[in-house]
Amino acid sequence: MCNDYRLEIDIASIAEDFDNLQIKIDMPEGAPNVPAREDVRITDTAPIVKSSDGAAIGSLVNRRWSWPGQGGKPVYNVRSERRDLGMQRCLVLCDGFYEFTDPTDKAQKRLDKWLFTMKDHRWFCMAGVWRDSHVGEAFSLLTMDAGPDIAPYHHRQIIPLARDQWAAWLDPRVPAEDILKWLPEGSLEVTQVYGKPPAQGALAL
Repeated sequence: MCNDYRLEIDIASIAEDFDNLQIKIDMPEGAPNVPAREDVRITDTAPIVKSSDGAAIGSLVNRRWSWPGQGGKPVYNVRSERRDLGMQRCLVLCDGFYEFTDPTDKAQKRLDKWLFTMKDHRWFCMAGVWRDSHVGEAFSLLTMDAGPDIAPYHHRQIIPLARDQWAAWLDPRVPAEDILKWLPEGSLEVTQVYGKPPAQGALAL
């Protein structure tokens, strides 16, 4: 499952896109200091948009990815099925996310790494939830059974949201099941980051 994603777009461009979509966000803690990162990893601090209680639809803040779970293990993915996802929703900002598969080259020690981006968009949002914990507020990425773009690489997936779904995800009155669905096939583009390319028409899992 997704334990690594990318965010190289600057906050000013992100804020401008929200404004163009007429999604009102505020920055109650000031503009997040977000360096461009090829890899955002578990326990890193990264920008999210939380549902807002004020005049804004959402609040753009920096939060830790994952809260400590049972035995101290980080909870970085949360299954979306059969859960109450009404209140503590958030949008997790990214411009790509990674999946890993067994190496095609058996002599290769590390896993093959694949980058998924959204077609025709510089960046996008993943569906997330946040909670308060003894390490402070933290977020986790929601998951569901894999759709057609990701199924060849993993049986589960995180949930990228189309832009017309962002405001609805921040509105706890909108049922989660109305939003958390696969994007149309072909919405996600995949690039191999490292590893030996598989034979044409084949993918080692």
